[in-house]
Amino acid sequence: MKTIYLVRHAKSGWDSANTSDFDRPLSDRGRKSAPRMAELLKGMGVLPEMIISSPAKRAITTAEIFSRALDYPEESILSLLEVYHGGTDDLLAVVRKIPAGCATAMLFGHNPTITDFAGLLAGKMMATMDPCGIARIDMDIDSWEDAGSAKGRLVWHDSPKES
Repeated sequence: MKTIYLVRHAKSGWDSANTSDFDRPLSDRGRKSAPRMAELLKGMGVLPEMIISSPAKRAITTAEIFSRALDYPEESILSLLEVYHGGTDDLLAVVRKIPAGCATAMLFGHNPTITDFAGLLAGKMMATMDPCGIARIDMDIDSWEDAGSAKGRLVWHDSPKES
C-alpha cells in the first residue's frame, strides 16, 4: 500500500506588478491557512517519508510550513522544476521515481495540474482543489513504479474552506 497526499499550494498574492509568477509569495490568507491545514494532518498522525514540491515560491513555502508542522526536515524537501512546469504525465513520472521503501509521500503543486493528477490517480474527475486543499489517495501497489491511472482510491480531501 502506498499513500500520497496531493497538496495545492496555499493562497498566493502579488507583491508588485513586477513579481513573476514563479516568485509569487503566499498572501496573508495563505500564511494563515497553511499552518492550519498542516496541523490538521498532524492531528491525524500523518508522517510523510518524502516531501516533493514545485520550487515556485508559493509552493515551496507551503511545503516548508507543512514540513515544520509534521517534523519533516525542511532540507530534505525535494524541489523539482517539472512539478511547476509539467502536466499530469510529468507528475506521474515524478511519483514513479519515489523510492520503493517509502510508504507515504506528499506532493505540493499547482492547479489545474494537481487537481487533474488527483483525478487521474483516483480514476474519477475531482472538483477543483482550493488553495491549500489536500487530497489523500491510497494505492494498492507494492512499488511507486506501478502508480497510474485509476490505480488509487480517494480516501478523503479537505480544504481551508471546509475545515
